[in-house]
Amino acid sequence: MNRVKKIIHTNYAYRTGLSGQNVTVVVMDTGIVRHPDFGNRILLFRDFCNGRQGLYDDNGHGTHVTGIIAGDGKLSLDRNGRPVYSGIAPRANMIMLKVLDEKGNGSTQKVLGALDWVVKQKDKYGIKLLNISVGMLPSAGKREQQELLLAVDEVWDAGIMVVVAAGNNGPKENSVTIPGISRKILTVGSSDDNGAGVRGYGLGQGYSGLGPTACCIVKPEILAPGTGITSCSQNGTGYQTKSGTSMAAPVVTGALALAFEKYPHFTPAEMKLRLYERAYPRGEALSKVGWGMIHVDNLVRGV
Repeated sequence: MNRVKKIIHTNYAYRTGLSGQNVTVVVMDTGIVRHPDFGNRILLFRDFCNGRQGLYDDNGHGTHVTGIIAGDGKLSLDRNGRPVYSGIAPRANMIMLKVLDEKGNGSTQKVLGALDWVVKQKDKYGIKLLNISVGMLPSAGKREQQELLLAVDEVWDAGIMVVVAAGNNGPKENSVTIPGISRKILTVGSSDDNGAGVRGYGLGQGYSGLGPTACCIVKPEILAPGTGITSCSQNGTGYQTKSGTSMAAPVVTGALALAFEKYPHFTPAEMKLRLYERAYPRGEALSKVGWGMIHVDNLVRGV
């Protein structure tokens, strides 16, 4: 994670004291375990899959994603007492909505129920961000697609910034998974999907989903590292490494938690515009995809 923070430029943000404090992030995924890196910042867990009580993650994906956003790295201190694997916003609050089973599969209806819950509970929990590191393929039924797209747009219109993964079906055009094709919400791709080590993680070269969409919308808008990301493991006592746009999306979500800590009155549209204005194109290849790389210090610096 320290490598990731260097790539996305977080020095100024951390020097000025930003940590995601008092920002609540909802993660829709496979669940979460009580990892020490989360402290007492898990405000709520709700299981839309099995209706179980108590924290659990029978896959590990959700715990890993949440650690990228808000783990504090307590279990990874180096000899100088500094965390090695802390998340981007290590003092943000978390809500986990389990919508995927142990195989990472889920139903559209369960996801729709969770999205409706987010809108209804926004004010009670002060929800600012929703991270969705899952998606359905364009081959899914048209009705399901439209229901999901409408639902994420309603969350956005309610004042919650929705951040979704572009999916791992690139490099062909129009390969962004749904709901990442929505015109409103923010879609994240991996900036490092062409590296030499990509195949070692079971992914193809250029795996990050690409636009434009069928409606000629540029997607993904923003890029962040997604390959070889080490974060909290589901055994609750260590870390594991995963790759994909599922990891890139929470990097951006964590960065936005820092930004919302500084600018709590920004609307999702205002924050998205700020991202557009302050993205950091890094070379010809990145400048051809969306707006470029997220640059956290640019995002939080100045008015």
